[in-house]
Amino acid sequence: MACATRFQPSTLSYAFSPIVSRRARLPPNPLRFRHFFSDGRSRFCNTMTGAPVMEVSAKTRRTFLFKEDEVASPADLSFEAPLKIVEYPDPILRARNKLIGTFDENLKKLVDEMFDVMYKTDGIGLSAPQVGLNVRLMVFNPVGERGEGEEIVLINPRVSKYSKKMVLFNEGCLSFPGIYADVERPESVKVDARNIAGARFSVNLSGLPARVFQHEFDHLQGSLFFDRMTEEVLENICADLRALEKKYEDTTGFPSPEKIDTCKAQSKAQKAVAGFGRP
Repeated sequence: MACATRFQPSTLSYAFSPIVSRRARLPPNPLRFRHFFSDGRSRFCNTMTGAPVMEVSAKTRRTFLFKEDEVASPADLSFEAPLKIVEYPDPILRARNKLIGTFDENLKKLVDEMFDVMYKTDGIGLSAPQVGLNVRLMVFNPVGERGEGEEIVLINPRVSKYSKKMVLFNEGCLSFPGIYADVERPESVKVDARNIAGARFSVNLSGLPARVFQHEFDHLQGSLFFDRMTEEVLENICADLRALEKKYEDTTGFPSPEKIDTCKAQSKAQKAVAGFGRP
């Protein structure tokens, strides 16, 4: 998601385990998130109270990979710093993303570089395909500030449960600069994943962390946030999407790999992401 975050005093609390994340400095007081967008708009998101936003349980398993899943090779994880954000409609954003089976120093460096570009572009979440690598890796920090909040790293994530309650929220995306629109998603999710060391764990996410996770998980599934928008909402951003398509054509010299000629394509897009909880 492409919005930066700041804090105002409120009642939000954290209980993140180091097995999930790289510990960063937490402000001493409970918090409420305020979003500042690149166009100068700002708004408070819904205040989340009560239970911690994350609950983690670590599990020791011999294997995590499935026979039908393709595992990334060293070449798939090769990168050059600094990383650059891939923008719509680059086909990398729709390509199949491979599982990560090697947990080494190169992976740690990649994670560091992803956080670096995320902070520099005022993001609060980033997936590997958004920086040109088709592997199942995401990083996020709901605070959006280096040294504050919690830096979360999820590798090979899968959604095992999600709430029936749906919440509408205004989202942005680093791969869609300057575009913001309402997207409806489950309020909470349960995720199985691996951490940076390769250990498997389960985590329950709710509120903003759940929202950011689902946005980035869609990227790992080859889905984009406008795939989940209603026809009415999508129509409001069609002109912006066409502008990005033209930018791609002008920059690359190739025709856009996908087009938003009309908003009637929305019904097909909704079917494509209806089962996001399944890999």
